[in-house]
Amino acid sequence: MNVPLLDLNAQYNEILDEIKVAINKVLDSHQYILGPEVQELEAAVAKYCQVGRAIGCASGTDALVLSLKAIDIQPEDEVITTPFTFFATAGSIHRVDGKPVFVDIDPGTFNIDPEKIEAAITEKTRAIIPVHLFGQTCEMDKIREIADKYNLKIIEDTAQAIGAKYLNKPAGYFGDIATLSFFPSKNLGAMGDAGMCLTDDDELAEIITLLRTHGEHPKYIHKWVGLNSRLDTLQAAVLLVKLPYLDKWTRQRQANARYYYENMADIKGIELPYIHPKAESIFNQFTLKAERRDQLLEFLRKNQVGCNIYYPKSLHLQECFSYLGHKKGDFPISEAITQQVISLPIYSELTNEQQDYVISKVREFYHNN
Repeated sequence: MNVPLLDLNAQYNEILDEIKVAINKVLDSHQYILGPEVQELEAAVAKYCQVGRAIGCASGTDALVLSLKAIDIQPEDEVITTPFTFFATAGSIHRVDGKPVFVDIDPGTFNIDPEKIEAAITEKTRAIIPVHLFGQTCEMDKIREIADKYNLKIIEDTAQAIGAKYLNKPAGYFGDIATLSFFPSKNLGAMGDAGMCLTDDDELAEIITLLRTHGEHPKYIHKWVGLNSRLDTLQAAVLLVKLPYLDKWTRQRQANARYYYENMADIKGIELPYIHPKAESIFNQFTLKAERRDQLLEFLRKNQVGCNIYYPKSLHLQECFSYLGHKKGDFPISEAITQQVISLPIYSELTNEQQDYVISKVREFYHNN
C-alpha cells in the first residue's frame, strides 16, 4: 500500500465541479485583481475566525511582513518568537529590519513556552509572535497577560491553525493581528500562494489594506512604502468554495487523530502528540516524538508511508541568523525536538485501512529493530 503524507486529489475529487464553476466565473468577469470574490472571502473568513476585519494578501509570509509593518517595527526593534517553526516567522522579522529574539519551547506542545517569555523582554521589545504549531494554539491567556503587562503587540502566526481553539476561542482571537496562510497543504488551502491578516483594530486594518497595494492612497500617492501583495481573485474564488467544507474536514482530521491515539498508544519508542487541556487542535500535522527517528523515517519511506520532519533544524542555528550570535545549546528543548519529531499522514480523506497500514509499519519497525 502507498499512503501519501497528503492527498490533494482525494480532497478535490469531492468539490472539483464547484471549483471549476467558481474559476470560470472569474475568467468570465476578467476581474483578476481584487475582484469581488476577494471581499466576499475576507468577510467570510472574518466571520469564521470571529474577528472584525480580514485583509487578503499574496501569502502567509507577506501577511507576517504586512503585520510587522503595520505595527511600525523599526530597525533593531526586538520581536520575540519561537526557534521551532517554519522559517517565515523569523524571516519576516528580519525583512522589516527587526531583531528576532527566540524563546525556547514547551516539550509537550512544541509551542513557545510562556513561562520563558518574560525573561527575554528588554526595553527594545515591541512584539511577540506566538506560532500555533501543527494546528494547536499556544497558551494565549498567559501570553496576552505578559503582552499587556509590558505594552507589547501580539501577532498570532495562525498559518497552521485556522479553526483551532483555545479556551473555546478561535485561533487569532487573542492577538492584535493574526496571520493566515492558504498554502495548498494547509487545512484550508488555495491552488497556489495566498494569505490573510485578521484584526479587530480598524486602524491596523486600514494600514494593512494600504500596505498590500504599495502603500498608496489615493492612487499614485504614497504615505508608506508597502508591498505588491494582493490576494489573487482566482485563489479567493477557490477558497470560497472550500471554506464551507472546513469544519467537516477538521472533524475528519480529529477522528483520524483519535484512531492513531487508540491504536498506537502501546507502541514503545514513540510519544504521541500532547494536546493542552485548554486547546482544541485541528491537526494540521500529526507529529509525534520517536526514538531512532531518522531510521524510522527511512523505514517508513521504504514502505511507501508518507512522512516528513517538521522541522530538522532550529532557527537560531540557521546560517542566515548567525549574526544573532547564538550557539548550540542556547535553546536545548527546541534542539532536542528537531532530532525526535516525525509527522505521519493525517489528511481528512485518510481511511482507517490506510491508517492501519501506517500503524502496522511503525509497530513493525520498533518490534524488529
